[in-house]
Amino acid sequence: MVRVLISLAAVYGLVVALMWAFQERLLYLPHAGREHVATPADRGLAWEEVTLTTQDDLALDAWWIPAPEPRGSLLFFHGNAGNISHRLESIAQFQRLGLSVLIIDYRGYGRSEGRPSEEGTALDARAAWQWLRDDAGLATDEIVVFGRSLGAAVAAELAVGLEEQQEPPAAVILESPFRSVPELAQRLYPFLPARWLARIDYPVESYVTQISAPLLVVHSRDDEVIPYAEGEAVYAAANAPKRLLTISGGHNTGFVDSEADYLEGIDAFLAEEAGLSTPR
Repeated sequence: MVRVLISLAAVYGLVVALMWAFQERLLYLPHAGREHVATPADRGLAWEEVTLTTQDDLALDAWWIPAPEPRGSLLFFHGNAGNISHRLESIAQFQRLGLSVLIIDYRGYGRSEGRPSEEGTALDARAAWQWLRDDAGLATDEIVVFGRSLGAAVAAELAVGLEEQQEPPAAVILESPFRSVPELAQRLYPFLPARWLARIDYPVESYVTQISAPLLVVHSRDDEVIPYAEGEAVYAAANAPKRLLTISGGHNTGFVDSEADYLEGIDAFLAEEAGLSTPR
Protein backbone atom coordinates (compact mmCIF):
# COMPACT_ATOMS: atom_id res chain seq x y z
CA MET A 1 0.00 0.00 0.00
CA VAL A 2 2.80 2.41 0.82
CA ARG A 3 4.45 1.73 -2.52
CA VAL A 4 1.17 2.33 -4.31
CA LEU A 5 0.69 5.65 -2.52
CA ILE A 6 4.27 6.69 -3.32
CA SER A 7 3.75 5.77 -6.98
CA LEU A 8 0.48 7.72 -7.13
CA ALA A 9 2.14 10.72 -5.51
CA ALA A 10 5.00 10.54 -8.02
CA VAL A 11 2.56 10.41 -10.94
CA TYR A 12 0.56 13.32 -9.52
CA GLY A 13 3.76 15.33 -9.03
CA LEU A 14 4.77 14.64 -12.63
CA VAL A 15 1.38 15.82 -13.91
CA VAL A 16 1.68 19.01 -11.85
CA ALA A 17 5.19 19.64 -13.17
CA LEU A 18 4.11 19.08 -16.78
CA MET A 19 1.12 21.40 -16.29
CA TRP A 20 3.40 24.15 -15.04
CA ALA A 21 6.07 23.65 -17.72
CA PHE A 22 3.87 23.28 -20.79
CA GLN A 23 0.92 25.56 -20.05
CA GLU A 24 1.71 27.80 -23.03
CA ARG A 25 1.32 24.79 -25.31
CA LEU A 26 -2.02 23.99 -23.71
CA LEU A 27 -3.35 27.51 -24.25
CA TYR A 28 -1.83 28.59 -27.55
CA LEU A 29 -2.48 26.21 -30.45
CA PRO A 30 -1.02 27.94 -33.53
CA HIS A 31 -0.06 24.65 -35.15
CA ALA A 32 -3.69 23.58 -35.38
CA GLY A 33 -3.53 25.15 -38.85
CA ARG A 34 -0.81 27.45 -40.15
CA GLU A 35 -1.74 27.50 -43.86
CA HIS A 36 -4.65 29.49 -45.21
CA VAL A 37 -7.52 27.28 -46.33
CA ALA A 38 -9.40 30.04 -48.18
CA THR A 39 -9.68 33.82 -48.51
CA PRO A 40 -12.59 36.29 -48.32
CA ALA A 41 -12.73 36.19 -52.11
CA ASP A 42 -14.13 32.66 -51.78
CA ARG A 43 -17.13 34.26 -50.06
CA GLY A 44 -17.41 36.96 -52.72
CA LEU A 45 -15.93 39.62 -50.43
CA ALA A 46 -13.52 42.37 -51.41
CA TRP A 47 -10.44 42.24 -49.24
CA GLU A 48 -6.88 43.41 -48.77
CA GLU A 49 -3.92 41.61 -47.27
CA VAL A 50 -2.30 43.75 -44.58
CA THR A 51 1.02 43.44 -42.78
CA LEU A 52 1.12 44.95 -39.29
CA THR A 53 4.32 45.84 -37.46
CA THR A 54 4.35 45.47 -33.70
CA GLN A 55 6.20 47.62 -31.20
CA ASP A 56 8.79 44.84 -30.87
CA ASP A 57 9.24 44.76 -34.66
CA LEU A 58 7.37 41.60 -35.63
CA ALA A 59 5.35 41.30 -38.84
CA LEU A 60 1.77 40.11 -38.37
CA ASP A 61 -0.55 38.81 -41.04
CA ALA A 62 -3.98 40.46 -41.24
CA TRP A 63 -6.92 40.92 -43.58
CA TRP A 64 -8.93 44.07 -44.14
CA ILE A 65 -12.42 43.38 -45.48
CA PRO A 66 -14.25 46.69 -46.10
CA ALA A 67 -18.04 46.75 -46.12
CA PRO A 68 -19.71 48.46 -49.12
CA GLU A 69 -21.64 50.88 -46.87
CA PRO A 70 -20.13 50.48 -43.41
CA ARG A 71 -21.96 51.42 -40.24
CA GLY A 72 -18.61 50.96 -38.49
CA SER A 73 -15.56 48.72 -38.37
CA LEU A 74 -14.84 45.67 -36.24
CA LEU A 75 -11.42 44.66 -34.94
CA PHE A 76 -11.56 40.86 -34.73
CA PHE A 77 -9.45 38.78 -32.32
CA HIS A 78 -9.96 35.06 -32.83
CA GLY A 79 -9.59 32.07 -30.51
CA ASN A 80 -6.57 30.02 -29.55
CA ALA A 81 -6.43 27.62 -32.52
CA GLY A 82 -6.18 27.94 -36.28
CA ASN A 83 -5.73 31.15 -38.22
CA ILE A 84 -7.67 33.98 -39.83
CA SER A 85 -8.72 31.85 -42.80
CA HIS A 86 -10.77 29.65 -40.46
CA ARG A 87 -12.99 32.63 -39.53
CA LEU A 88 -14.62 33.31 -42.90
CA GLU A 89 -18.11 32.42 -41.64
CA SER A 90 -17.83 35.05 -38.90
CA ILE A 91 -16.40 37.62 -41.29
CA ALA A 92 -19.33 37.08 -43.64
CA GLN A 93 -21.77 37.50 -40.73
CA PHE A 94 -20.22 40.79 -39.68
CA GLN A 95 -20.32 41.98 -43.28
CA ARG A 96 -24.07 41.28 -43.31
CA LEU A 97 -24.30 43.51 -40.25
CA GLY A 98 -22.67 46.32 -42.23
CA LEU A 99 -19.27 46.14 -40.56
CA SER A 100 -15.86 46.39 -42.17
CA VAL A 101 -13.51 43.88 -40.54
CA LEU A 102 -9.83 43.86 -39.64
CA ILE A 103 -8.85 40.38 -38.47
CA ILE A 104 -5.32 39.52 -37.39
CA ASP A 105 -3.24 36.46 -36.66
CA TYR A 106 -1.37 36.76 -33.37
CA ARG A 107 2.38 36.29 -33.35
CA GLY A 108 3.22 32.68 -34.16
CA TYR A 109 -0.19 32.05 -35.75
CA GLY A 110 -0.77 31.57 -39.46
CA ARG A 111 1.81 33.58 -41.39
CA SER A 112 2.68 35.92 -38.52
CA GLU A 113 6.18 35.99 -37.06
CA GLY A 114 7.20 35.23 -33.48
CA ARG A 115 5.84 33.07 -30.67
CA PRO A 116 2.59 33.72 -28.79
CA SER A 117 2.59 35.02 -25.22
CA GLU A 118 0.33 37.11 -23.01
CA GLU A 119 2.58 40.14 -23.37
CA GLY A 120 2.88 39.49 -27.10
CA THR A 121 -0.84 39.36 -27.84
CA ALA A 122 -1.20 42.73 -26.10
CA LEU A 123 1.36 44.22 -28.48
CA ASP A 124 -0.36 42.55 -31.42
CA ALA A 125 -3.71 44.08 -30.45
CA ARG A 126 -2.19 47.55 -30.17
CA ALA A 127 -0.60 47.23 -33.61
CA ALA A 128 -3.99 46.34 -35.09
CA TRP A 129 -5.68 49.29 -33.39
CA GLN A 130 -3.00 51.66 -34.64
CA TRP A 131 -3.47 50.41 -38.20
CA LEU A 132 -7.18 51.20 -38.04
CA ARG A 133 -6.48 54.65 -36.60
CA ASP A 134 -3.45 55.66 -38.67
CA ASP A 135 -3.68 53.71 -41.94
CA ALA A 136 -7.44 53.30 -42.30
CA GLY A 137 -8.03 56.75 -40.77
CA LEU A 138 -10.92 55.65 -38.57
CA ALA A 139 -12.20 57.56 -35.55
CA THR A 140 -12.42 55.72 -32.23
CA ASP A 141 -16.23 55.98 -32.20
CA GLU A 142 -16.34 54.01 -35.46
CA ILE A 143 -14.46 50.96 -34.15
CA VAL A 144 -15.92 47.95 -32.33
CA VAL A 145 -13.43 45.70 -30.55
CA PHE A 146 -14.47 42.04 -30.76
CA GLY A 147 -12.90 38.92 -29.32
CA ARG A 148 -13.93 35.28 -29.13
CA SER A 149 -12.63 32.87 -26.47
CA LEU A 150 -8.92 33.69 -26.05
CA GLY A 151 -9.60 36.67 -28.30
CA ALA A 152 -12.09 37.99 -25.73
CA ALA A 153 -9.20 38.31 -23.27
CA VAL A 154 -7.07 40.07 -25.89
CA ALA A 155 -9.95 42.42 -26.72
CA ALA A 156 -10.62 43.23 -23.07
CA GLU A 157 -6.96 43.99 -22.38
CA LEU A 158 -6.83 46.31 -25.39
CA ALA A 159 -10.00 48.09 -24.29
CA VAL A 160 -8.46 48.80 -20.88
CA GLY A 161 -5.37 50.26 -22.54
CA LEU A 162 -7.55 52.45 -24.73
CA GLU A 163 -9.37 53.72 -21.65
CA GLU A 164 -6.03 54.72 -20.17
CA GLN A 165 -5.21 56.59 -23.40
CA GLN A 166 -8.65 58.23 -23.29
CA GLU A 167 -9.66 56.86 -26.69
CA PRO A 168 -12.25 54.17 -25.91
CA PRO A 169 -13.81 52.29 -28.83
CA ALA A 170 -17.44 52.58 -29.86
CA ALA A 171 -18.17 49.26 -28.20
CA VAL A 172 -16.61 46.01 -26.98
CA ILE A 173 -18.02 42.54 -27.72
CA LEU A 174 -16.69 39.57 -25.75
CA GLU A 175 -17.85 36.19 -27.02
CA SER A 176 -17.30 33.10 -24.86
CA PRO A 177 -15.07 34.93 -22.37
CA PHE A 178 -13.47 33.39 -19.29
CA ARG A 179 -12.89 35.07 -15.93
CA SER A 180 -9.12 34.50 -16.05
CA VAL A 181 -6.79 31.69 -17.05
CA PRO A 182 -6.13 30.63 -13.42
CA GLU A 183 -9.86 30.50 -12.61
CA LEU A 184 -10.74 28.64 -15.80
CA ALA A 185 -7.88 26.19 -15.32
CA GLN A 186 -9.06 25.45 -11.79
CA ARG A 187 -12.59 24.84 -13.05
CA LEU A 188 -11.37 22.52 -15.82
CA TYR A 189 -8.78 20.69 -13.69
CA PRO A 190 -10.27 20.57 -10.17
CA PHE A 191 -7.91 17.75 -9.16
CA LEU A 192 -4.87 20.00 -9.68
CA PRO A 193 -3.72 23.20 -7.92
CA ALA A 194 -4.17 24.88 -11.31
CA ARG A 195 -4.96 28.32 -9.91
CA TRP A 196 -1.49 28.48 -8.34
CA LEU A 197 0.33 26.82 -11.23
CA ALA A 198 -0.84 29.30 -13.85
CA ARG A 199 1.82 31.69 -15.15
CA ILE A 200 -0.59 33.13 -17.71
CA ASP A 201 -3.31 35.40 -16.36
CA TYR A 202 -5.55 37.27 -18.86
CA PRO A 203 -7.75 38.63 -16.01
CA VAL A 204 -10.87 39.39 -18.05
CA GLU A 205 -13.14 39.70 -15.00
CA SER A 206 -10.86 42.44 -13.70
CA TYR A 207 -10.44 44.10 -17.10
CA VAL A 208 -14.16 44.68 -17.60
CA THR A 209 -14.38 46.70 -14.38
CA GLN A 210 -12.14 49.25 -16.11
CA ILE A 211 -14.07 49.50 -19.39
CA SER A 212 -16.55 52.33 -19.88
CA ALA A 213 -17.47 51.60 -23.51
CA PRO A 214 -20.76 49.75 -24.11
CA LEU A 215 -20.11 46.05 -23.54
CA LEU A 216 -21.85 43.00 -24.98
CA VAL A 217 -21.08 39.57 -23.53
CA VAL A 218 -22.12 36.66 -25.78
CA HIS A 219 -22.09 33.12 -24.42
CA SER A 220 -23.77 29.80 -25.15
CA ARG A 221 -25.39 27.76 -22.40
CA ASP A 222 -24.10 24.69 -24.25
CA ASP A 223 -20.44 25.80 -24.34
CA GLU A 224 -18.42 22.67 -23.62
CA VAL A 225 -15.05 24.43 -23.41
CA ILE A 226 -15.69 27.63 -21.45
CA PRO A 227 -18.73 27.16 -19.19
CA TYR A 228 -21.60 29.62 -19.44
CA ALA A 229 -21.01 30.58 -15.80
CA GLU A 230 -17.69 32.14 -16.83
CA GLY A 231 -19.46 34.52 -19.20
CA GLU A 232 -22.08 35.31 -16.56
CA ALA A 233 -19.34 36.23 -14.10
CA VAL A 234 -17.65 38.53 -16.62
CA TYR A 235 -20.99 40.20 -17.36
CA ALA A 236 -21.78 40.64 -13.65
CA ALA A 237 -18.43 42.33 -13.03
CA ALA A 238 -18.74 44.75 -15.97
CA ASN A 239 -19.83 48.37 -15.86
CA ALA A 240 -23.02 49.62 -17.51
CA PRO A 241 -23.96 50.04 -20.26
CA LYS A 242 -23.81 46.29 -20.80
CA ARG A 243 -25.84 43.46 -22.28
CA LEU A 244 -25.73 39.67 -22.05
CA LEU A 245 -26.67 37.76 -25.20
CA THR A 246 -27.33 34.09 -24.44
CA ILE A 247 -27.16 31.73 -27.39
CA SER A 248 -27.08 27.95 -27.87
CA GLY A 249 -24.66 25.60 -29.59
CA GLY A 250 -21.09 24.48 -29.07
CA HIS A 251 -18.07 26.60 -28.21
CA ASN A 252 -16.93 26.72 -31.84
CA THR A 253 -20.35 26.63 -33.49
CA GLY A 254 -22.72 28.70 -31.35
CA PHE A 255 -22.55 31.75 -33.60
CA VAL A 256 -23.74 29.55 -36.49
CA ASP A 257 -26.13 27.32 -34.54
CA SER A 258 -27.89 30.41 -33.16
CA GLU A 259 -27.24 32.66 -36.14
CA ALA A 260 -30.61 34.46 -36.24
CA ASP A 261 -30.58 35.33 -32.52
CA TYR A 262 -26.84 36.03 -32.64
CA LEU A 263 -27.05 38.56 -35.46
CA GLU A 264 -30.23 40.15 -34.17
CA GLY A 265 -28.68 40.60 -30.72
CA ILE A 266 -25.46 42.14 -32.02
CA ASP A 267 -27.37 44.38 -34.45
CA ALA A 268 -29.59 45.74 -31.69
CA PHE A 269 -26.63 46.29 -29.36
CA LEU A 270 -24.69 48.23 -32.00
CA ALA A 271 -27.67 50.41 -32.86
CA GLU A 272 -28.99 51.06 -29.36
CA GLU A 273 -25.84 51.09 -27.22
CA ALA A 274 -23.00 52.02 -29.61
CA GLY A 275 -24.92 54.42 -31.84
CA LEU A 276 -23.97 52.49 -34.99
CA SER A 277 -27.18 52.31 -37.00
CA THR A 278 -27.56 50.00 -39.98
CA PRO A 279 -27.03 51.92 -43.26
CA ARG A 280 -30.23 52.41 -45.25
